[in-house]
Amino acid sequence: MTPTAYSTALIGVFLLCLAVGWYLSTRVLRYLLASSIMDIPNERSSHQAPTPRGGGWAVMLTVVPVFAIAGIAFGRPLETAAVLLGTLALMGVSWMDDRRELSPLLRLAVQALAVAFGLLALPSDQLVWQGWLPWGLDRAATAFLWLWFVNLYNFMDGIDGLAGSETILIGGGVALVSLVMGDFGLTGVAGAALAGAAAGFLTHNWRPARMFMGDVGSIPLGHILAFLLASLAARGDWAAALILPAYYLTDATITLLRRLLRGEKIWQAHREHFYQKAARGVGRHDRVVLTIVGYSLVLVVAALAAGSFGAWTLVPGAVAVALLLATLTRMSKA
Repeated sequence: MTPTAYSTALIGVFLLCLAVGWYLSTRVLRYLLASSIMDIPNERSSHQAPTPRGGGWAVMLTVVPVFAIAGIAFGRPLETAAVLLGTLALMGVSWMDDRRELSPLLRLAVQALAVAFGLLALPSDQLVWQGWLPWGLDRAATAFLWLWFVNLYNFMDGIDGLAGSETILIGGGVALVSLVMGDFGLTGVAGAALAGAAAGFLTHNWRPARMFMGDVGSIPLGHILAFLLASLAARGDWAAALILPAYYLTDATITLLRRLLRGEKIWQAHREHFYQKAARGVGRHDRVVLTIVGYSLVLVVAALAAGSFGAWTLVPGAVAVALLLATLTRMSKA
């Protein structure tokens, strides 16, 4: 496939998934309202009124078929099946958790099993950590970060429009990096599908959100994105794989460490992330999300430059994240 043909395919997949994601979002919203499946505000919430929860169904029902078809088209049906098996398990458990709270240990066990299956989809002769670790430790370290990414993607879904916007940026970034690096395969198509489906959902999730993604969306989304990022790293594009999710990784990790040091129960909902404090400070979710999007576009550019400049692009990426966190901190004091 030529670069022109592949870029055309990526645009087509994005637009198709945007349209399907938008349509399914309207149907899912009707179902959630008719079934009274609502997120009721509490002292840890960032919203004021009961809002339908479970809109992630629209995103996942769009992405899963495209991912499966792309896996067959690019000659990777078994690898795709391994990732999708874990994704479907996560969707089922997360939907149950959206309806009634499940044990954290049960959720973690299913997530660990999904990650174990996902690791099988990575080529056995490729090392995610680029040879810095022996094969066994390479996979163990990858599993740990994969499991953390699944959870942090859920943790960071706390204000209107944020998870959808970041999915567009990270998924779209993966697709663009794949195009620039000449890897015309599953990874880029899956990234374009995620970006398109998230864009369709975002039309219903932008401030004021008419529905929330819920765990049924954020948890499996984190799983698939972790697979795509690990795939980038395994084929040598490790700098891009670090840069694209850098804000999410940093905000969630710093917040987790702070809560651990205070002896808090890290699995409980809270409002301590940088973006949540900023939203309370300015009183507008969209202003915070647009600020994050602006800085995250710098991360996408840095990731695209990584093919030419390598590890040096980590520097502007780190500077962008530091400036973003500083900006969010100032907004929290507005």
